[in-house]
Amino acid sequence: MDTKILHTLEYRKILNTLLGFAQTSMGKKKAEQLEPISELEEVKRLLQQTDEAFTFDRLKGSPSFGGIVDITASVKRAEIGGTLNPHELLGISNTTHAARRLKRQIAALHEDEPIESLFYISDQLSEQKDLEDAIRICIDDNAEVADTASVTLAQIRRELRGGEARIREKLDSMIRSSTVSKMLQDQLITIRGDRFVIPVKAEYRSYFGGIVHDQSGSGATLFIEPESIVAMNNKLRETRIREEREIEIILQKLTALVSEQGEWLLYDVDLLASLDFIFAKARLARELKATLPRMNDRGFLKLKKGRHPLIPIEHVVPIDVELGNDYTSIIVTGPNTGGKTVTLKTIGLLSLMAMSGLFVPAEDGSQLCVFDAIYADIGDEQSIEQSLSTFSSHMTNIIRILKNMTPKSLVLLDELGAGTDPAEGSALAISMLEHMHRTGCRMVATTHYSELKAYAYERKGVINASMEFDINTLSPTYRLLVGVPGRSNAFAIAERLGLPGYILDYARGEVKEEDQRIEHMIASLEENRLTAEQEREKAEALRQDMEKLRSRHQAELEKLEQQRDRRIEKAEEDARSIVDKARAEAEKIIADLRQLAMEEGASVKEHKLIAARKQLDEAEPEKRRKTVKKSAAPKARAIGPGDEVLVYSLNQKGHVVEMAGSKDAVVQLGIMKMKVSLDDLELQQAAPAVKQPKQKPVTGMKRTRDDNVKSELDLRGTNLEEALMETDRFIDEAFLANLGMVYIIHGKGTGILRSGIQDYLRKHKHVKSYRLGNYGEGGNGVTVAELE
Repeated sequence: MDTKILHTLEYRKILNTLLGFAQTSMGKKKAEQLEPISELEEVKRLLQQTDEAFTFDRLKGSPSFGGIVDITASVKRAEIGGTLNPHELLGISNTTHAARRLKRQIAALHEDEPIESLFYISDQLSEQKDLEDAIRICIDDNAEVADTASVTLAQIRRELRGGEARIREKLDSMIRSSTVSKMLQDQLITIRGDRFVIPVKAEYRSYFGGIVHDQSGSGATLFIEPESIVAMNNKLRETRIREEREIEIILQKLTALVSEQGEWLLYDVDLLASLDFIFAKARLARELKATLPRMNDRGFLKLKKGRHPLIPIEHVVPIDVELGNDYTSIIVTGPNTGGKTVTLKTIGLLSLMAMSGLFVPAEDGSQLCVFDAIYADIGDEQSIEQSLSTFSSHMTNIIRILKNMTPKSLVLLDELGAGTDPAEGSALAISMLEHMHRTGCRMVATTHYSELKAYAYERKGVINASMEFDINTLSPTYRLLVGVPGRSNAFAIAERLGLPGYILDYARGEVKEEDQRIEHMIASLEENRLTAEQEREKAEALRQDMEKLRSRHQAELEKLEQQRDRRIEKAEEDARSIVDKARAEAEKIIADLRQLAMEEGASVKEHKLIAARKQLDEAEPEKRRKTVKKSAAPKARAIGPGDEVLVYSLNQKGHVVEMAGSKDAVVQLGIMKMKVSLDDLELQQAAPAVKQPKQKPVTGMKRTRDDNVKSELDLRGTNLEEALMETDRFIDEAFLANLGMVYIIHGKGTGILRSGIQDYLRKHKHVKSYRLGNYGEGGNGVTVAELE
């Protein structure tokens, strides 16, 4: 793509914004080198990557690239035999660790939400865990070689610390001496050139002997290494040299490991740069509130509420424009400062962004085309040095465009034919437009010439457009109106500003009748457009209201259908339950009859029993026989032994033999005795009054927390099967004892016992909730359960 066009359409400003969203220097470099692409499939691939990164950002937030640095130079130096320093090695370790972390994050989301392109890139990142661990053992977080790097280094450093301690102890005893302390400038030990020294007043130099390593600016203080510790300092120096040699050996070994993995590490750097760049594009899309455009290579362009990305969203006026189907050229007319140039730049810049794999600030459903080139002649580029006028500079650009354009190009022309005689300029403009239109390229041009309005009106495939102007406020609205040519507002503006009427009348008389008819036609078109737009807005509002009503009614209908289905299912379940209960009771009755016949020798025949069972099976009673209705009147007294009662569920009468607790009674039904709930009985005739013997009070027993029930269970040392049996017994006892919370001690161990017990508690009906123990309760070795 021509760099001049990129500058004209301010493409580089978009890249500068994109740079700010990249987190690594490698990602910034890729963003800086981004250029539009003219291959449709490649553009679609880049847009898919941006879309997947946008999805990741929406669901998981933007991933962190912290710790990733450009290790390219370090790896290449290792490959040619150089020795890496601790900072470089730490950078390699941090980068490989961050790469593994990013790879896991992308893989985790890919399992739930397919992000094929990002997963493919991240899956190629090599696993350098061994190299990372090797560096971590030897280099600490402060980029210092650690004592753990080697046994030899640890031994040397122990010797260093011991030697330093002995020197300090020697000097410390010296400076505390009353004889020596008066000869010192300060009672402290300092270091000069890796040698331990003390600050001595200059006049006592001869007393100490030894070596002078430094002096103060005034010369009053000498930093002397006393003769008594010279040998000790020499030995310490030798030990430090051994330390440096051992560190060099360690760094060389680590560098060799980096060199072995050099090819993979360089490949990882490139992959990480690509991922950072892709996520930077997603962050830019979020910042611009941009969307994914549909792409084609057939010259079709359709922007829905397209916005110029460099104009603040609260100030920009969106445009709707379509190009490439019914018409391939648009002629935009309208007043100066009406937004024509911004419209051209918006179309061109959004096309460049889409061809670069970037989302565009427009509504969903917008479509853009992959052009082989975009050409633009926008702005006044006259040059005093080159003696080029405005007209000459425009013509120079247009001649270059005419020479290079193809049917798959997009051409943007601002103020076509301006800067010369109007008659000649309009003729040239029409001629150039006709040539470009015949070529088949897509073109948008702005002009002031009224002759071009007629050309666009008469020429097939060319359409007029204009920038809307509000006569009432005498200001542009910056809205693009496709299909309506711009009209001159000079007379209306002059009249509103107070120009005398006789001057306006004279001016109108000077305008050709043909021009006046054109102006009236345009005014009529604009009036019709405004009316149609108002009607369209009303229709759209009605449509939205109807859509809301339809959605609400649909939701209510679905709700009613769900309620109906639930009630039908419940009724079916109730019916099945009643039938099953009746069948079970019938089977029990028949079994009792058979048993009675066997015991008492009654002459009950087997075929009669079979017939009875068949009759009961065919009956399949409903929920409750509707022929029997429970009396609404209150009972005269409680049912007791000897009373005649009606059993609702069987529609049979019988006599109460005895009471079975407070809620049941034993009823004699013919030759059978049945235990029946009192709610299923209705008193028919009371038994004759008989004086009942006084019953002895019955004492009940209720377990309380005072019983010997512990609130904790120790399962340590048991297997899972034994533990579950003990836990089941323990929970039941705790529930009966009204304990609100219990503690189950399972220990930490491998976690098998903890997991099995928690799975059991999750399903237990008496367990309301459970958790691991807090600090002071046993931590992960204890599970605390709250009972219902």
